[in-house]
Amino acid sequence: MRYTDFTVQDLLLLLQGLGVSAALFAATTAIGLLTGLAWALLRYYRVPLLAPLIAFLAELLKNSPVLVQLFLVFFGLPVLLETDLTPVKAALITLSANTAAFIYVIAVAAIESVGREQLETARVFGLSRWQTLRRVVAPQAAAFGLGPLAGLLVNQLQVTSLISVIGVIDLTKAGAILNLRTLKPFIVWTVIGVLYYLMARLIARACARMETRLRAHSQWKGL
Repeated sequence: MRYTDFTVQDLLLLLQGLGVSAALFAATTAIGLLTGLAWALLRYYRVPLLAPLIAFLAELLKNSPVLVQLFLVFFGLPVLLETDLTPVKAALITLSANTAAFIYVIAVAAIESVGREQLETARVFGLSRWQTLRRVVAPQAAAFGLGPLAGLLVNQLQVTSLISVIGVIDLTKAGAILNLRTLKPFIVWTVIGVLYYLMARLIARACARMETRLRAHSQWKGL
């Protein structure tokens, strides 16, 4: 076997890296989505102290480099808390928080896009703030926010490639290992790029379908 030959083990390493990237993306998206929406609700209800604190935290997270955040969590947090933190846990914390900050911004903008006259009409009909949020604001905000959310998720998928610098064997790290072993950078990085592209297209298509259904549902409801 020559040094530059590809083997079955290389394919398995590539699949492992793909699985790690997909799993981390799915986990951080779910955590970030729940956290970001919770933050947006605190702003919607104008919770004292918490609402401005979360707004400041979101600004900090979305306007600082993700790589710096990753280093801060991976190298700084264990020293501060005097505990061990694995690369995967550090990546999970960092990407979840960063995703939450952007989802918070999208959710706030989506909520504020709903016309004030609709909110006033809901109050006239005696709907509580929660009922107004659930029946009037949420359906329209969801349809409005899915477009920006799709762009965010594609970007966050690309951001996951940064976790390779702290030792997580993701798709990018697997590509780096294969590149060093085979010395065929054009082939290796083309395959890595195509895999990222296919995942991004899958995300964009899923979001587009959801947006179309939500808009059709909103129109049918007369929203």
